[in-house]
Amino acid sequence: EVQLVESGGGLVQPGGSLRLSCAASGFTFSTSVMTWARQAPGKGLEWVSRIYSDGDTFYADSMKGRFTISRDNAKNTVYLQMNSLKPENTAVYYCTTIVLGSTVRGQGTQVTVSS
Repeated sequence: EVQLVESGGGLVQPGGSLRLSCAASGFTFSTSVMTWARQAPGKGLEWVSRIYSDGDTFYADSMKGRFTISRDNAKNTVYLQMNSLKPENTAVYYCTTIVLGSTVRGQGTQVTVSS
């Protein structure tokens, strides 16, 4: 069974940091493109960052310089380090990938940035 399980969310003050993790199973993680997306209250799903199997990374413009995506193929895990968090970063963060042509998404982890 293909599964993605996110963790690491929580409540953080503006300017703080969080590291999200996504544990993958049921597919060949090392060759898969992994993506982080988020959904803020009342808004649609927004792409955040992507990492390819060769380690190439891409970020949405508003996340560049503050967020870092990485992967550990030995642990089948992808990470999202988020620094200098802002209230507008409040959202449910999802890990996604494509397996056999279908998009797979985890259950998400809530990130709330508030004082």
